[in-house]
Amino acid sequence: MSELEAELRKVVRGEVGFDVTSRALVTMDASNYRRVPLGVVAPHDAEDVAAVLEVCRDHMVPVVARGGGTSIAGQATGTGVVLDFTRHMNRIVSLDPQTRTAVVQPGLVLDRLQDAAAPHGLRFGPDPSTHSRCTLGGMIGNNSCGSHSVAWGTTADSVRELDVITARGERLRLGQEWAGAPRGLRDLVEGDLARLRTGFPELPRRISGYALDALLPEKGADVARSFCGSEGTLGILTEATVELVQAPRARALAVLAYADESAAAEAAAGLLPYRPLTVEGMAEDLVPESASAALPRGGAWLFVETGGESVAEARARAEAIVRAADVVDALVVTDPTGQRALWRIREDASGTATRMPDGREAWPGWEDCAVPPERLGAYLRDFRALLTAHGLRGTPYGHFGDGCIHVRIDFDLLTDAGVGRFRHFSEELAEVVVAHGGSLSGEHGDGQARAELLPKMYGAEMVGLFERAKGVWDPDDLLNPGMLVRPTPLDSNLRFSVLPREPVDVAFGYPADGGDFSAAVRRCVGVAKCRTTAVAGSAAGSAVMCPSFRATGEEEHSTRGRARLLHEMLAGELVTDGWRSTEVRDALDLCLSCKGCRSDCPVEVDMATYKAEFLHHHYQGRRRPAAHYSMGRLPQWLRAVARTRTASLANALAAVGPLARAAKRLGGIAPERAIPRLATRTFSQWWERRREKADLGGGGGGGGGGGGDLVVLWPDTFTEHLSPSVGQAAVRVLEAAGLRVALPPTVRLKRTPAGAGGTMGDGRTAGAGESVGDGRTVGGGTTVALDPVSLLRGRGRVCCGLTYISTGQLDGARAVLRRTLDLMEPVLETAAPVVVLEPSCAAALRADLPELLHDDPRARLLADRVLTFAETLERLAPDWTPPRVDRPTVGQTHCHQHAVLGDTADRGLREAAGLTGELSGGCCGLAGNFGFEKGHFEVSVACAEEQLLPAVREAGEGTVVLADGFSCRTQLEQLAGVRGRHLAEVLAEKLAEELAERLPGDRE
Repeated sequence: MSELEAELRKVVRGEVGFDVTSRALVTMDASNYRRVPLGVVAPHDAEDVAAVLEVCRDHMVPVVARGGGTSIAGQATGTGVVLDFTRHMNRIVSLDPQTRTAVVQPGLVLDRLQDAAAPHGLRFGPDPSTHSRCTLGGMIGNNSCGSHSVAWGTTADSVRELDVITARGERLRLGQEWAGAPRGLRDLVEGDLARLRTGFPELPRRISGYALDALLPEKGADVARSFCGSEGTLGILTEATVELVQAPRARALAVLAYADESAAAEAAAGLLPYRPLTVEGMAEDLVPESASAALPRGGAWLFVETGGESVAEARARAEAIVRAADVVDALVVTDPTGQRALWRIREDASGTATRMPDGREAWPGWEDCAVPPERLGAYLRDFRALLTAHGLRGTPYGHFGDGCIHVRIDFDLLTDAGVGRFRHFSEELAEVVVAHGGSLSGEHGDGQARAELLPKMYGAEMVGLFERAKGVWDPDDLLNPGMLVRPTPLDSNLRFSVLPREPVDVAFGYPADGGDFSAAVRRCVGVAKCRTTAVAGSAAGSAVMCPSFRATGEEEHSTRGRARLLHEMLAGELVTDGWRSTEVRDALDLCLSCKGCRSDCPVEVDMATYKAEFLHHHYQGRRRPAAHYSMGRLPQWLRAVARTRTASLANALAAVGPLARAAKRLGGIAPERAIPRLATRTFSQWWERRREKADLGGGGGGGGGGGGDLVVLWPDTFTEHLSPSVGQAAVRVLEAAGLRVALPPTVRLKRTPAGAGGTMGDGRTAGAGESVGDGRTVGGGTTVALDPVSLLRGRGRVCCGLTYISTGQLDGARAVLRRTLDLMEPVLETAAPVVVLEPSCAAALRADLPELLHDDPRARLLADRVLTFAETLERLAPDWTPPRVDRPTVGQTHCHQHAVLGDTADRGLREAAGLTGELSGGCCGLAGNFGFEKGHFEVSVACAEEQLLPAVREAGEGTVVLADGFSCRTQLEQLAGVRGRHLAEVLAEKLAEELAERLPGDRE
């Protein structure tokens, strides 16, 4: 291997990676299969490709071409050298609107071509659901199709010329004539014309096998077309000339609801005479509960898109289809935003299908069989019967108008018996498909999953002809061997076989995966939505996942890449040092723990949790990075400063350049960062002083607002010590809405036998639920038990444990959270909700707390009590009308709010207050301690520059900059010199203005 690597490095201008990380990232695609390659090469150009082929030919090492790695049949994996075209050979060489053609490189992502063609009113016809990350080379290799194939066909229908290098170094330009074909191919075809004319089923989605029938004289001897779908087994594509189609000026989307899947399947073919652009189908099992309200009532749906020169024309065509269809219900949408939201439901099915409704895993393998559209209903009935006979489940969806369905099936691929059932089912289903005149593959290719069964579809003699064709192109069998011809058995190389059979000892509970960390890692099936580079304004513009990939463009820093490394860590074959792995640590280092993947990944991979788990084990019993001590234990340091009342001194010292530089060096803080100023009066101190003033004025307890509902306001570390103005503003708004506000207890309360009130340590008596001067809230019949040691160490405050969790200090996090639950017991015995102002802290309490303390029932009780500021007003003060601010807004939805909490209530509150405009997606890039850690500054800035900073710079005068998270506000201040504000601050300021108008001179 070292000799091969050395020779490649001598002749290749692109990157050559034979290290563990480079190889681990490409062991799998989106299929059930896994192969460990010798190395990976990212060729710079066609000369590099030729050089790689020459070196590998000399060493007789196989070569596999790889695009986006989203193939579902295993053809993007190999044991030799993998060519990664996405890094360098990813450009549009030219685009000619007059001829409606484009010249592209194989690593070009489809959406980039669509973006370039759109200003000319053009587009590339085929559009798989992976359009935001699949490449043109991969689409040509698999002959991909997509939802618009009923209108614009397969990729082969859009290919004009292909530049190809064979394994023996011959450079060919394939077109629609024999001139570019390899020697011997024409003789092979002309010697077997009868078989080629009769051996291929006629259906729109016949992808299986080699398209040798495209070489028939009556079909123009289209060599380029015959190359499509060859899965990298015939030659290596270096450039392609493709045809573009005229995009409709306007579109309408009709969503037709049917009683069930069978009714939808039966109806699909009947809609084709209306010449729709799409006829896509899916059933209710694949629709998340959060998305079901957007669909018309029914048990299954057809997504039928129409086009026109105007919105009215497109709508008229859609409505004509609705009138002609026998439906339960229907919906016609012409708004582009509404259409994108509906299409996202359909596109995410490729991920949601990987889990059954009961959480059981489901896998590809028979992902995209196709039959004549008019036989789809009958085929699905037979398919369902076969599933039942084998005790399997799966929910079909996909391209009903083309007779092509996708389905993930709950195969047991972890045991010998389960794998045996997988084989028997595959063999029997192949016979069912053939009986209906279908193709084993209708989109994703044969790969390893289906190639072994091609004799059932074509017969042994046709498969023999495929082998002879392979021999003409690649006589040494160096290009992607084991695919299409002389196939590897469909039940070998399964990626699950290398994983541990016993559960791994972990800290988090992983409730959605049965407590099994291996199952959590298996969630990543390679759909690769995390590799989307879409920006604001696109269909995925509101997404967060994956900011580090968008900043770096490196697979290692994508959610999928990290999951692959964790998989290899558990396998122990390539990554051999387990939790101590430096490769996994380095890949996770740039994970911002934004939790965007928890919501944006169709299979809900939660890389922030996996990162915390890994860091916990990686550093167990070892010295940690300085940032883990300085920022990971930030609540301890800040409480010590507050206790000793040295915030002013700390601020003064931080303003002295040499001292600040020394502090940052010791704390592992990026030298480019300014140390945030500490509040000289904490939020709790303000609260206590306010309560004392209320007592002196005869105002009763610290909670205002009369007899309204009691809410407990969480004094998170950032609000308490860094942004007390946010807490102060929230108190004023909540009280203005008629709610009573209290703070959590600061010491643990011990029960006394009885009594309507409790006795405080200083002898004072407090009524049930009353807020005491120092911020403590007690219930009836309780006595405060002061613990001087606990108070001295600053342990008398609740804390969500966020900074401990994000740095993987899970033992510390558990201790902090158990202490918090002890303090919160009196609150949990009431009906009072817990209002958390900092989104990251709210997300930690709502999601991380019950998963980390899965053995403590109080954890779920507290998690279920957590409300955001806007949710509190929506639920507890529904009749309250906020003050009208009537100003435009700009900013960014906090990534944890997007991923865990949801922002529906926030949107409603902003609308009610007259705050207009949409907040951007993405991540601010600071993400708690991430952006402050040494070595992260450039990535942090790149994340902010993707959406947040441009939006703020483009904002007009008088625009309110909203940022509910302290990290977001700090990033805005340090990178843009802009003060962002929490929504509570904006509303409180307006309330103060209104009060000042009524009572001049009174700002309180």
